[in-house]
Amino acid sequence: MIQLSEKKCRDTHTEPKVEVRTILPEEAGQRLDNFLLRVRGGVPKTRIYRAIRKGEVRVNKGRVKPDIRLEAEDSVRIPPLRVPEKAEAAGAAGWRARLREAIVREETHLLVVNKPPGLAVHGGSGVNVGLIETLRAMYDTDRYLELVHRLDRDTSGLLLVARRASTLRSLHGLLRSNGVDKRYLCLVSGRWPAHLKRVDAPLEKFALPSGERRVKVAATGRQSLTTFRVVTRWPSATLIEAKPVTGRTHQIRVHCQHAGFPILGDAKYADETALRLAEKFQLKRLFLHAASLKFRLDDHNYALEAALPTELERLLASIA
Repeated sequence: MIQLSEKKCRDTHTEPKVEVRTILPEEAGQRLDNFLLRVRGGVPKTRIYRAIRKGEVRVNKGRVKPDIRLEAEDSVRIPPLRVPEKAEAAGAAGWRARLREAIVREETHLLVVNKPPGLAVHGGSGVNVGLIETLRAMYDTDRYLELVHRLDRDTSGLLLVARRASTLRSLHGLLRSNGVDKRYLCLVSGRWPAHLKRVDAPLEKFALPSGERRVKVAATGRQSLTTFRVVTRWPSATLIEAKPVTGRTHQIRVHCQHAGFPILGDAKYADETALRLAEKFQLKRLFLHAASLKFRLDDHNYALEAALPTELERLLASIA
């Protein structure tokens, strides 16, 4: 009986096999490495790049480099690539249920997600699974699913995900031409003055000795502009609305710090006063929320909003 059971298991067990996929028109324009990371979500990047380097991955039967742009009708040979069990478990158990509740809008060409805080938008740098990997597992019949823009791991709020390459290109064009109106709500330390309506300060990335990436204001940095509006002011803190005109890494956070009013709950850029105030308010996360998005796409006007998470609303009520 035992031997029969083992044989049955061997016969029904499906081993990973080589797959050959034909690139659809809506998938054209992607880099090969990004395509493989999408269709084999959860597989470590190092394994993906090793497979390309060793020639296990082929495009139109030829060896290629990771940055090649795929074209419609290209034939891509994908070798067996196992997904680590930990990564699968993290995606399924940790975030799927929350993301199902977080879908603000679902269209054939676009997803709008109200991203929870604490979830990275993509895996990597010690993070097994991110938002995009989890969405790809949830929408496993989609041949295309790509982030339009990013939010920091600790930032909550509206995030756009394209379901077509043409949609991604259109939205990237709008972002480059300032055609997407993005507004954030943040609670900062101190009394933000009404006359301070803009911070125009160049930003530059750098690395700490530990390897952690940071951003600072520097004359050699990239031009960066954020406009601000006071929403509510208290004696020790101010709720402000921030509109990033440019889209640099950590832009709002660093511009608030540079102005002398760091965002509460910001472990990277807050000063001692802000850290003490966050502790007093029992704030356990970054108070930065992508509250609204407005843009015009395919002759349709989008006006999307996401209310402050409950824990942030409660904090504001406790201050008042």
